[in-house]
Amino acid sequence: MTTLAHLTATPDLSNTVVSRWHRRLSANPTAKRSHWRTKTIYFRAVSTLVAGTPVAQLTWKSIVEAAAPHGSRSTFYEVAGAHARHPLIEALIGDNRMDSIQLALYYRRPDAVAQLIDEAKVWSYWPYRERMIDAVTSAGPALPDALEAEVTSAMLKWARANPQLAAALNHAPPVCAVEDLMLIRNGRLAAVRAANHLTERLRRAA
Repeated sequence: MTTLAHLTATPDLSNTVVSRWHRRLSANPTAKRSHWRTKTIYFRAVSTLVAGTPVAQLTWKSIVEAAAPHGSRSTFYEVAGAHARHPLIEALIGDNRMDSIQLALYYRRPDAVAQLIDEAKVWSYWPYRERMIDAVTSAGPALPDALEAEVTSAMLKWARANPQLAAALNHAPPVCAVEDLMLIRNGRLAAVRAANHLTERLRRAA
């Protein structure tokens, strides 16, 4: 029987590494100077392309064309690739905690297009994640299993609305969903296991 002693305080999912990265970039009020505005142009472009083009066929040129009239080679490589500005992987590594570094290593990609897709998944999933956080925060203390179910439910709602994007890169889940699950499990779930668990849920749902 569940008692209050078995319940845990809801982890602060609004203060994860990915949350801070998203907030730092998206909070810039000057749209013309906002790097986040440039990122979202490319996130929309790659999400649109993934819906009708195999990921293996995507190139920086096709993504730049889809981002027209704002796309260019220089802005693409500001957003993605080895010399991108403010990449999510860099934020995870800079956190210096083992969980974050494990997550960065798991999501380290060999090419700029794959890196862009990972960040586009986070951007696309974010509204679903925010609604999930509001719901679990309002509900108060809960069992970790219940919190995990909320994360999984939010991710699957996103996947149903964005099936091709969700399936891209072998059904890799949004990085933030994996980080949330690791936080809910309070260090008892490694990045690889958390990512594989959510990947399997996406595959089964597909």
